[in-house]
Amino acid sequence: MKENNNYHMDVEAFRKYGKQVIDWLADYYDNIEKYPVLSQVVPGEIRNSLPDHPPAEGESFDDILKDVSDIILNGITHWQSPNFYAYFPANTSGPSILGELLSAGFGVQGMLWSTSPACTELETHVMDWLAEALQLPEKFYSNSTGGGVIEDSASSAALCALLAARERVTNTRSADFHKKMEKCTVYISSQTHSSLKKACIIAGISDDNIRYISVDKNYSMNSEELSSKIGQDRHDGFIPMFVCATVGTTSSLAVDPVLEIGDICCAEKIWLHIDAAMAGTAAVCPEYRYLLDGIELADSFSFNPHKWMFTNFDCNCFYAADKNELIKALTVNPEYLKNKYSDASEVIDYRDWQVSLGRRFRSLKLWFVIRYYGLKGIRHHIRKHIEITQQLTALIKKNTDFQVLSPVSLNLICFRHRKSNDFNKKLLDELNKSGKIFMSHTVLDGKYYIRLCVGQTNTEMSHVANAWNLIEETAESLES
Repeated sequence: MKENNNYHMDVEAFRKYGKQVIDWLADYYDNIEKYPVLSQVVPGEIRNSLPDHPPAEGESFDDILKDVSDIILNGITHWQSPNFYAYFPANTSGPSILGELLSAGFGVQGMLWSTSPACTELETHVMDWLAEALQLPEKFYSNSTGGGVIEDSASSAALCALLAARERVTNTRSADFHKKMEKCTVYISSQTHSSLKKACIIAGISDDNIRYISVDKNYSMNSEELSSKIGQDRHDGFIPMFVCATVGTTSSLAVDPVLEIGDICCAEKIWLHIDAAMAGTAAVCPEYRYLLDGIELADSFSFNPHKWMFTNFDCNCFYAADKNELIKALTVNPEYLKNKYSDASEVIDYRDWQVSLGRRFRSLKLWFVIRYYGLKGIRHHIRKHIEITQQLTALIKKNTDFQVLSPVSLNLICFRHRKSNDFNKKLLDELNKSGKIFMSHTVLDGKYYIRLCVGQTNTEMSHVANAWNLIEETAESLES
């Protein structure tokens, strides 16, 4: 039983158990490499370890934390392990965790400036800091026509951009809105993230009105085909509305020709959104700023610090060149939210920049990370991850049984054994079952590739070298 019966955790108990949780997490990070990277439980195993019914009486915190260790930990895939190479980095750090703790402790709802001024103003300030770090055009700063906001994910950012683009060409409050909607077309490549299709579903864009643009040998959008399809759609009476260019595709980290696409969108007066979910972080390094060439032509842009900037999920940075277009698309103004500062347009109310009303104090953890690491520290780790990736690429190329998808982009390697797709599937399954590493896959031009992404906070070359040794040994074992 818990120590008292007033049903609240008092300040002294909070102090005691808060320290205990921090110690538990510190021990977890100290020992994280001892755990299987991919959880080894079978479906239903965690639920079957839990009581069928909720407790009638409160339980002690010691018992709760014990069950975290004995039950929950078994069902964790350890994304923060230095041996996690699947999907994309979702790296966090001490400063981020502590910033998140403060955010949870404050427990504020930042929907309006007035509901917590610091929540809004720190967010605005941090977004301007990052605009400077990424050398974004002036239009994306808060003192210009546009500005930045922290969304939960790149998926939400894409949806908000699409809704703003829809508002621009249809005016949702107009009598002919539905008639126009039937004609609106969206342009993405075959490598664009699936969240764009989901955004179209939510925004009411028919599958028949999504145009999939082919890609070149490097899996980048074919800008000539984009231009041709836009021209054909105009000829056929459609309304070209929205183009998404990707800086760092999910499968291979391919980069679309943003400058060429931007010129087309400007000429055709079509909303251009740049999805730079992971690769955008690299542009903090001056030598990788070229990744964002053409961003001056974009209407919106987003990237995820929760992927490669040591800030825990969720934290997407979304910029709009014209905040009024975004606000027009997303604003409703019920009586209970009205206040003198908002009514006088003296403040930013970020609830008008997103789909949901409620907002977490996400900027705290990002602020902590930027201040603790500084741009110098962030750049150091990005460069290190890219260098590790290049070193691993050289190791793989030495083994003639394997082939690497070229060019290797930033911190992602796509490679495969020269045997069949089935062999590569089996190889990946065996590696992931080992618990020693965890990777994911993709299929490009009908070929099954293993994806190894370097980007976890504590990954070193020694981890990656050990991973490659394991890959070679497992492949040899499967061949024999």
